[in-house]
Amino acid sequence: MDDKLKELADLMFPNVKHDIAYYENKYPKRNLKEGARVTRFAPSPTGFVHMGSLLSAFEDYKAAKDTDGVFYLRIEDTDQKRSVENGIVGILNDLKNFDIIPDEGMISETESIGNYGPYIQSERMEIYHTFCKDLVLRGLAYPCFCSSSELDETREIQEINKERIGYYGSFAKCRSLTIEEAIKKIKNKEEFVVRLKSPGNFSNKIVLHDEVRGDIEFPENDLDVVLIKSTDKLPTYHFAHLVDDHLMRTTHVMRGEEWIASFPIHDQLFEIFNFEKPKYAHLGLVMKIDEEGTRRKLSKRKDKEASVEYYHKEGIPKEAVKLYLLTIANSNFEEWLDSNPDKSIDEFKFDFKKISASGSLFDVQKLLNISKNYLSRQKASTIYNNLLTWTKEFDLEFANILENNKDYAIKIFNIERDTLKPRKDYLSYSDIKNHVWYMFDKYFKNVVYDFQKINQKEDLKIILETYLTNYLDLSDKEVWFNKIKEMCDKLGYASNIKEYKKNPELFKGNVSDIATVLRVALTSKTNTPDLYEIMILLGNLKIKERFTKCLESIK
Repeated sequence: MDDKLKELADLMFPNVKHDIAYYENKYPKRNLKEGARVTRFAPSPTGFVHMGSLLSAFEDYKAAKDTDGVFYLRIEDTDQKRSVENGIVGILNDLKNFDIIPDEGMISETESIGNYGPYIQSERMEIYHTFCKDLVLRGLAYPCFCSSSELDETREIQEINKERIGYYGSFAKCRSLTIEEAIKKIKNKEEFVVRLKSPGNFSNKIVLHDEVRGDIEFPENDLDVVLIKSTDKLPTYHFAHLVDDHLMRTTHVMRGEEWIASFPIHDQLFEIFNFEKPKYAHLGLVMKIDEEGTRRKLSKRKDKEASVEYYHKEGIPKEAVKLYLLTIANSNFEEWLDSNPDKSIDEFKFDFKKISASGSLFDVQKLLNISKNYLSRQKASTIYNNLLTWTKEFDLEFANILENNKDYAIKIFNIERDTLKPRKDYLSYSDIKNHVWYMFDKYFKNVVYDFQKINQKEDLKIILETYLTNYLDLSDKEVWFNKIKEMCDKLGYASNIKEYKKNPELFKGNVSDIATVLRVALTSKTNTPDLYEIMILLGNLKIKERFTKCLESIK
């Protein structure tokens, strides 16, 4: 070992106690079956998971679970400016709300599980320094003392001369410093970053086999990229990726397409250390079409639906969100779901080749439609329990009403549910109240009646009073409807729709118009679930009360 290089390395990294072999032994290859994937979700601790991140986390989770592998959570906080207080807890809560539970990694702001930690990058300082010191000892990394102004000046020269932008070749000024000069500068307390002394040749070609996009050719990296920053001595993403994904034995790195251009740097670093390379899957952006019809990236600043907290507050079932995420993650999922409507999504196998390389178009309306279909298939008791949980957080008044009227509420939710084609009214838990409020006296106040076709006060009065006096019979649905038809005949309305269509001029209206009057008088709405079932739940006494209330309002 070169004594001068050792002196330089010791000056640069005075606190390193171990060598690379120590960490290789500490974090051995995982004992997993062949083909098992090890994936990670590695966010910054901003406390905010947006839909693009959730999709990525879900894909990582599914990719690992499908192979009995390991999915872990690593917190990438090397950019300290982005960290917020309780940022990790926010991320954990967002993941938990969608049943994305890591096998390893952080479980609170300070606690973790697993044998491959620390799982917070800022706590891995000595590990990064150990690996970087090894590069210095091998003459493959060096201290760079260039100031920001010097780097700007170099960039300006490159732009003027139409050269490639970057710190390489003759532009890498500190690469040519002697070891003695570097030692002297460090002893003089001059600030420095640590750069890779790239052995690459830009004329050479390398190939990335991307799990999503296939083979992509690049020039070999020849940039002397920064490995360790000067201010906090933390690693850049490039170096942290190498060290962490190697020692944590990550097999598949799924990340945004913006990192494709960095592959030559990462490939070179893995080559220099002779580490087994992970497989890469670069994911397209999550896009949306805005009001002007422009396709753009989903923005956490502009789009409320970009925040996963939005779905929790709206009461969109997490199961529906996961179904939607799989439809945009794998192009064959919808077909699989149509063929296997009763199967768990756990049985669907995630396929890298079915990921769209061009990104995903986020469609809230499609998500809501999936949510509506999902809710229509749930038991009334399940709807009740989940709605109660949601209202206890977001609508306490409604929660109290539900708790005090459990059996009644479940019967309401069961209207037109246990059928081959269940009614699809509810978009989300926050939407349910909009469809059932009129069934609760607490909310049935100051209502406005819109009677549509039959709207003359005298006609309404006659219909409601006649029905109450002579035709209210809920003993059987067929009997109930026949009674309504009898009243139609008596009052000059067609009890048979076909007859009415043939000769509409002979009638004041038809049985449908009469049913609308009864429906509006009971609920104030023209569109409700099955009227007979509503009347059964309200009962004779409540029906009379509401008809009387309506009659008073139209006098």
